[in-house]
Amino acid sequence: MNWYIEVLKKYSEFNGRARRQEYWMFTLVSTIITFVLMFLEYLISVPFLNSIYSLGVLLPSIAVGVRRLHDINKSGWFLLIPIYNIILLATSGDSGANSYGEDPKGGSSFDNNALDSHLVN
Repeated sequence: MNWYIEVLKKYSEFNGRARRQEYWMFTLVSTIITFVLMFLEYLISVPFLNSIYSLGVLLPSIAVGVRRLHDINKSGWFLLIPIYNIILLATSGDSGANSYGEDPKGGSSFDNNALDSHLVN
């Protein structure tokens, strides 16, 4: 539940990086809440309950998705590509810093460019 609350606190933060766990735990909790609200809508006949919730978490969902893509050093625009974005969202993030910020796992920070130049030589 902490992951869910943290994403809601950063509801409009599109900069930085988000771990896989942060993204998928938010998605899981949000999906569970959606199913509960759908059941309540049916049970007590309160229309639009789920729609209001969905609109409320739309911006945080997009923001955490963009930060998740930043973790694998991709632009947030990749969210617009169907199927491929799911593969990207499930991909392990870059270890160390990348062009979008420091590693959210707090792993070792090494220079990827130095590694690439070493591999080329």
